[in-house]
Amino acid sequence: MVSRVRVWLNRTYAENVFFMDQLRRNPSDRAVKIHATHGDPDSPVLAAADTAELEPEGLSPAGYVEFALDQCRRRGIDVFVPRLHQSAVAAHRAEFEAAGTALLAPPPEAVAVFEDKVIAYEAVQAIGAPVPPWWRVRSAEELISAVEELEADGHTACFKPASGAGGVGFRMITRSPFSMTHLSGFPSPYVPLDLVVAALRRADEPVDWLVMPLLEQPEVSVDCLTGPDSKVRLAVGRTKNGRRRGFTLHEQWLEPARRIAEGFGLHHLSNIQFRVYGDRPVLMDVNTRPAGGLHQLSLCGLNAPWAAVQLALGEDPGEITPPFLGQDYTVVSGPRPLRPVALPQQRAQEAEPLLPAVPAPVAEPARAATTDSGVRAATRT
Repeated sequence: MVSRVRVWLNRTYAENVFFMDQLRRNPSDRAVKIHATHGDPDSPVLAAADTAELEPEGLSPAGYVEFALDQCRRRGIDVFVPRLHQSAVAAHRAEFEAAGTALLAPPPEAVAVFEDKVIAYEAVQAIGAPVPPWWRVRSAEELISAVEELEADGHTACFKPASGAGGVGFRMITRSPFSMTHLSGFPSPYVPLDLVVAALRRADEPVDWLVMPLLEQPEVSVDCLTGPDSKVRLAVGRTKNGRRRGFTLHEQWLEPARRIAEGFGLHHLSNIQFRVYGDRPVLMDVNTRPAGGLHQLSLCGLNAPWAAVQLALGEDPGEITPPFLGQDYTVVSGPRPLRPVALPQQRAQEAEPLLPAVPAPVAEPARAATTDSGVRAATRT
């Protein structure tokens, strides 16, 4: 009888309930048991897991590694998918391996390159992958200079933290004065330059921002699965243009993604995002972890989470190509169960099993209008 696989996801995004669903519906006869930890007792990943615990708050990276090793030993974890403190965990790979746990994460050196967007852009440019123009800004004067240069070339300037995840802190610069327009409707990402400059001059500490032109759509996120030999096993682009989403295998997106994944050793799952500058794709961001939308590749007949777990266990799935490309779609939200009662912090060590996940019906991705992956087919126009 084939043994079951125990997989742990730590403090991951809510959307990774779909990642967990796919692991359970793997095409082999392997049973998968999922452990999850989080700091938020109402994270849906805790209810979706077979077992779960609340994470202690305030741990240093070194303290978190000790917590993680204890989890792996007590739980008999076969594969650990770290998001929180990914770099610190990856630096102790040998200790996790000694505990019988494989890490589904790149080497710490690869993670470090992409923790700072400016360092990442410099490194990516050095291997010949396309990047947009950018400025590192720490003061009001540097911001004004960067904005003026971008506007002189006909671009809208935008900025975001030099280190950070997702769209947190992203803003677009406008010269329009603050008015009632900014107070009507939903909050806008546009901010008047004079207000930003005034805020910077009042700030107690310098900022650390990346300023660049507002890049054009489509946005293409290339999901890559890369082996420990730094060879890409899977690369598929997910396109986004407004609400409409789809898939692409065009080399103008995949070739630079492979170059980055292989050049920096982004082992296991990574997500490399591009947009358009002028008439060519350029790098927007690199995530050294599974993307929140990775499950959408199920519409192409792929189970990328399971292939990644196989790779982590030393069961190389070989080169993977999608059997078909799913039709265009849009993303919709739906309810997911939560734990009925949050475990108090002092009971976290009891490791009580939670309510079992509520599985959604499996749909044929090529024909279904709606799937359990939270996506809905779009009518072509």
